[in-house]
Amino acid sequence: MGAGPVLLVLLAASVVLPARDPLLNICMDAKHHKAKPGPEGKLHDQCSPWKDNACCTANTSSEAHKDQSNLYNFNWNHCGVMPPKCKRHFIQDTCLYECSPNLGPWIDQTDSSWRRERILHVPLCKEDCEEWWEDCRDSVTCKENWHKGWNWATGTNRCPWGSVCRPFSEVFPRPKDLCEKIWSNSYKYTTERRGSGRCIQMWFDPARGNPNVVVAKYYAWKKRSSPDVAPERDHAVCALQWSVLVLLPLALVLVPEVARGCGSHGWGSL
Repeated sequence: MGAGPVLLVLLAASVVLPARDPLLNICMDAKHHKAKPGPEGKLHDQCSPWKDNACCTANTSSEAHKDQSNLYNFNWNHCGVMPPKCKRHFIQDTCLYECSPNLGPWIDQTDSSWRRERILHVPLCKEDCEEWWEDCRDSVTCKENWHKGWNWATGTNRCPWGSVCRPFSEVFPRPKDLCEKIWSNSYKYTTERRGSGRCIQMWFDPARGNPNVVVAKYYAWKKRSSPDVAPERDHAVCALQWSVLVLLPLALVLVPEVARGCGSHGWGSL
């Protein structure tokens, strides 16, 4: 039997093997992200839940906890000192963004100078969003969208000229406003609850496993099942799978012939 038919059989066999999903267990193409997720034994404090499989390094996790870190020169205290009960949510938000390998279904292309990809409309669990808002409602800020519009003249973010520092509860009247507007719709407010398998958790107990793994799988499946055009990440995989399916009928015809050929070499007696 020639090499060609054998190759066809191998290609056909690959159809039944689970292909690597390009939306799962991946890292964004961004400033501080690793190329691929992997174990990080010493992630700092609130980033530690991701230590078994992370897109961030130990240094990134440490910087995420500083009032003005070297990650983006961003200052949480732009309208006075941010209370610790509020700041912990922003630290957790940073840890999720930098460390999570489970945000693939929501990765979107961007033309920013410091990243080529971002997250968009990540469905955040109801409790995570509402607790964030509740703990920050008395904190003070001068901007609704923290992604842009700052005064960077000093090298760190300062309130733009003419802006006024106001309580979060005025700038963000509802939890939905905070979660969706503060990072240009990176998050989407949902009524789904923790443990539902339908929303991403910023907060979770790693001793019980990472609940966002199953959430990412669900939305990856949902995205593949939608009529929309698949993202660029999927093109190569889809093309390969389609070519294999086209060759499958011919390969199945050749399987008995290959088996007889194998027997003629004496393998049938092993």
